[in-house]
Amino acid sequence: MLSIHQILEVTIVIYMTSMVLFLLRVLKGPTIFDRVIAVDALSCDLTVFMALIALYTGRYLIAFPMALIALWAYALDLYVSKYVEFEDIGE
Repeated sequence: MLSIHQILEVTIVIYMTSMVLFLLRVLKGPTIFDRVIAVDALSCDLTVFMALIALYTGRYLIAFPMALIALWAYALDLYVSKYVEFEDIGE
């Protein structure tokens, strides 16, 4: 039977693999929309990855920056959608 640490290790490897694939899409994405979606997915994966690391190590303070990463991704979505709609980000 698998222990919780073994399950977390496998899950962490899966998330790291998906983060590498999303990073490749960010770098190579044919359009800006592909890149924005890849950054969104990457930020979601990074948030879950940090939660898994916090569970694995037992240091739950690692999980606090997850909110900042989620807000950063939301701000990126707002800026891109504003640019697409109005052709200007503004100030």
